[in-house]
Formats: sequence, C-alpha cells, structure tokens
Amino acid sequence: MRDVSSMLEQFQQYMDALDIPASPAGLYGPVRYALSLGGKRMRPLLLMLAYSIYRDDVENAFDAACGIEVFHNFTLLHDDVMDKADMRRGMPTVHRKWNENTAILSGDGMVLLAYRYLNRVSSENRERVLQIADKAFLEVVEGQQYDMDFERRADVTEDEYMEMIRLKTAVLPAAALEAGAVLGGATRHDQESLYRFGEKMGLAFQLQDDWLDVYGDPGVFGKKTGGDILCNKKTYLYIKARNLADCEMNAEMDRWAEYAGGDDQRKIDAVKGIYDKLEVECLCREKIVSLFGEAMECVKSLDADMKRLAVLTDYVSGLIDRKI
Repeated sequence: MRDVSSMLEQFQQYMDALDIPASPAGLYGPVRYALSLGGKRMRPLLLMLAYSIYRDDVENAFDAACGIEVFHNFTLLHDDVMDKADMRRGMPTVHRKWNENTAILSGDGMVLLAYRYLNRVSSENRERVLQIADKAFLEVVEGQQYDMDFERRADVTEDEYMEMIRLKTAVLPAAALEAGAVLGGATRHDQESLYRFGEKMGLAFQLQDDWLDVYGDPGVFGKKTGGDILCNKKTYLYIKARNLADCEMNAEMDRWAEYAGGDDQRKIDAVKGIYDKLEVECLCREKIVSLFGEAMECVKSLDADMKRLAVLTDYVSGLIDRKI
C-alpha cells in the first residue's frame, strides 16, 4: 500500500497530464490556471485512501478522484465571484485575473469536465459512482444557497448552520470516501460507514476553519485572521455567542455588525472579546472533538485491514489538528 505522499505525487502527475482542450483558450486557460493552484487535494485523496483500504492499484481510482477535484474547483471559481474574493491560494482569483463572465463560464465548463472524468470509471461501477456524485454535487449547490440566504438573516439557528455546512462542506468528502469504497469493492455497509465518517469529519473540518479564522496564528495560518467577523458571517462561534449573550452583549454585537468606521482591527478585537467572555472558543473546540469522535465510531465496524484503515484515520486526524 502506498503512503499518502507518494499517492499524492502520482495523482498530481495524473492531474498535470489532463487532456483539457487547448481551444477556445479563453474558456480552458482559466480552467488550467485554477487547477494549477494546487491546494490540499483533500477530496481526491480521501477517495484514493478509501479505495486503498481494499485494493492496491490506486491508479484505477484516479479518474473518479479527478472528477471530484475538478467539481470542487468549479465551486471555488463561482464562490470567489459571489464573495468578490481577490486571492485564492496566494494567487489572483480567476475573475480578477480575467473577469467575472470568464469565471462563470469556465466554472460551467469544469462541471462538464468533472462528469467527463467520472464517466471513465469502469462500467461495473460507473452508475453507482455517478449516483453518488449527482447527489453530492446538487447538495453542495443547495448548501451554497443556504449560506447566501443566511447573509440576510439575523436569526440563524445552530441546527440550521450545521445543516448548511453539512451540505456545502461535508457531503463532498463523504461522497469521495463512498465512491472510493465502491470502486475498491467494499461491502454496502462499509460504503455507507465511510460516507458517515466523511460527513462527520467534514463538519469538524468546517468548524476548525471557523475557529482558525478567529483564533489561528496569522504567521502559521497564512492569512490575517478575523475575516469572518468583518463580514458578519454566521459561523458556529457567532451563533453560539448570539445564543449565550445577554441583551447588553447582543446590542453590542448589533452595533459592531453595523460598524462602518473603517478600523477593521477594532471591530475584530471587540467581537473576539465578546467571544472570549462567553467562552465560545471552548465550545467550538469541544464540538470539533465530539464530531471527530463520532466520525471514528463510524469506521470501527469496517471489514478492513486495520493498518490500511489507519492510513486514512491518521490523515484525517492531521486535518482536524491542523493550524493552517
């Protein structure tokens, strides 16, 4: 069984050699650019790790892994347009390097390319893998809509938030794990267990992002913290604070939500101070640990070699413990 680094290296070679058309350059140039920005390749790696629990020939999972990764990058192109983001992975976003129309159209093309690679899956597994992808892809879009809806609401509940991030963030890694298990010949029980594992892990991963945006070390995190506070995003920390705050604290949060004084750090420090008083940082960390524990419970009954499974669980543990 290959280790994670060699698996990623081989998959990157596959990605570098993708048969993306050359023309029209205005459509496919931005696609190549977006895919060249790299990233953690978390979702395709999860698919390959699930596959490698049951089989050694992991290259046979590359087409499906690529389909998942291309779709994920499509969502980033469109998210950056909606968020008016200037940078992605330290480089200009596609809509800044080109324009918004290009980002939208190239993103549309990436959805279709994702299905091109998924359709290369072996015939005996193709229908099942496409069913998994169809469901996950639509749910990701649904999650994005909920996230946009929440921007206009002040009464988002914790349950609503957890469902939104389940759709927007958690279902794609869950689907990647399930598809990898399908391709590897796992039992239906193992396929479903790995899906649930990915779902719980994905929720924990997003809450970790929420925490890092406020409490991460900028020198390690790689960017300035406090962006969610400045944008008044309804994160887990924000919702917990709203639920626990008394009338005076909620009024203060209202004032900072409407603040237009231009001193970003002042707003960040003030809202973070409220979070600290209410100890929502601890509550967020406790929820992350709880979700990770639930994830690990999902894979205890797998019909799998424990050494092979450990490669997956060790990798996921590293994601949850990350500082960047």
